[in-house]
Amino acid sequence: MNELLDLFAEPVLAALPRLTTAENAVVRRELEEMQRGDHGGTALLDGLRKLAAQVPERLYTDSADVLLRMHEIAGSGNHQSNLSSLPLVRACFALNLVDDDGGGPADLIVGRGHIAPAFYAENYVRGTLPFTPLATLHQGGLTGVVHRDLGFGNTMRYSLGVGVAQAVSLAWDLTRRGERRKVVCLAGDGELHEGVTFEALRFAHDAGLDNLVLVVDANAKGIEPLAKPVNTGYLSAYLGRLVEADGRDEWAVEAALGALLALPGPAVLVCRTRKGDHSFKPAAAVGSGTSLPRAPFASATGQMLAAHRESTGREPAVFTADMAARFGLRGHVPYTNTGLAETLTVGMTLSLPEDTLKVVATDAMYYMDSLSMLTEATTSARNLLVLAGRSWGAWGGAHNAVNLLGLLLHTRVYEPVTEAEFAACLDRLGRNPATTHVLSMVDARFEPPARDCAADVDGSVWVTPPGVKGDGGHTGRPDVAVVTFGYAGVLVAEANRDLGVPHLHCAALEPRLDHGVLTALAGCERLLSVEYNGAEGGFGERLRSRYLLPVDVHAVRRDIANRVHPRQLALHGMDPGRLRERLAALLATDSREAGRAPAHA
Repeated sequence: MNELLDLFAEPVLAALPRLTTAENAVVRRELEEMQRGDHGGTALLDGLRKLAAQVPERLYTDSADVLLRMHEIAGSGNHQSNLSSLPLVRACFALNLVDDDGGGPADLIVGRGHIAPAFYAENYVRGTLPFTPLATLHQGGLTGVVHRDLGFGNTMRYSLGVGVAQAVSLAWDLTRRGERRKVVCLAGDGELHEGVTFEALRFAHDAGLDNLVLVVDANAKGIEPLAKPVNTGYLSAYLGRLVEADGRDEWAVEAALGALLALPGPAVLVCRTRKGDHSFKPAAAVGSGTSLPRAPFASATGQMLAAHRESTGREPAVFTADMAARFGLRGHVPYTNTGLAETLTVGMTLSLPEDTLKVVATDAMYYMDSLSMLTEATTSARNLLVLAGRSWGAWGGAHNAVNLLGLLLHTRVYEPVTEAEFAACLDRLGRNPATTHVLSMVDARFEPPARDCAADVDGSVWVTPPGVKGDGGHTGRPDVAVVTFGYAGVLVAEANRDLGVPHLHCAALEPRLDHGVLTALAGCERLLSVEYNGAEGGFGERLRSRYLLPVDVHAVRRDIANRVHPRQLALHGMDPGRLRERLAALLATDSREAGRAPAHA
């Protein structure tokens, strides 16, 4: 097994058209070395370091230039967050803190998990990483989030605030074992809004941990500008000594951090930095004449809420955890940004008047931070609308988040894919205010389907009815069918365009199917369900348990990786090609293999 080749060859070959001539040449030389397969050691990082030594040519000498190229090639990412922290990252290198073998003066925990590319860029200019992995950022090769396999002291998956907790955990363990070694936690002022960071710092103080040094990138901005600057009084109350430095000056940061490491006791270093727009947007091709792509469906949420307010006269109380841009709220409905206070975002709904439409908008995976508060809200608050954004992009996600939300008391889950389905969900909430309505809002670009469940959002609609011919002339067979949940219906409709497999679309995670539909499904010899969602406890399994249908479930069966949406689809067998294979198998004469899920699904 050639780990480097398996991991990076396919995505870097796909990236070649976006590379310069010089970058192409270096990548091809590095691929040749990978094919030889002699990179020593068993760890991924060891192999990358040896490859960098085998092809020592450096195309860039400034890590800021490398960062820009990585994001230009990827076409997405958190470029400005990485640029904001780059002087801090350089200071960590200068102080020998970036050392995966523990030989540095302190252990480094990177709480700003999404600034991993800044470390990659600095490693590259220092000659310890090759160029090839940099060209695969977010594309299925190099992850954009810190991971132990790539030399970091911690691995992060879902929540930014977990980094401070990881640092406090390590500081406590070192103290318990009697080791006089410090822990440096590189955090951001935005993530300090997370509830777990308050708990972690309070514990560090109460436990008397004297080996924690918190370094804060204070750029006064999360995704949106922070309401107020970081509260230095709060930080010094828990960690004692506090020093401020110009975070744009790497030498000033190095000097201040070096001095704090030499002094006894815990400390805080607040680095004042600057940050531009949160998400990287590639420059549009001048004079290309190409039209702008359709906006992600989730970004129309503000417009859809405004339309509901206009039609009902009800003013919603909208709370978001720094995700107003993602849901397109600005300029459409008033909202309150709670920062990254995920639990409080839900808690803000608890004491509002019963008849107020309460809207909570954050990422589906971040509700996992606040399940206890959600349980409180779903059992006590009325007229509660939970918007669960779902991109499963470069940051990854919790594949079963929607299913867990559907297990809460007094809760119904939907995944609308048209404005009419969204409006139908809100209308249903108006008729059933005691039931919390969770709307999985897909952060993807797609054309809305021609048929939807707006007339009965709890029911279903035939996208391709039995007996109707597909574009390719195949008759819709009454003995086979595919049933989809939400966004999967859009994906299946594309794959099914010329196959004509009878296709039933549902907007509800747990639909209420009428007698006619159930009779048609029960008569199928082969029945496939498709959902871009966790299989366990999901849509397909609920069809099985509620209606005793012999459904073969095609769903997500592995964790969500850190890669862009199209590559995420392919990873989980949800791209048009894989779905077409599954649908074609339904039509096959030999049914023995037709319903068997492939290994990737």
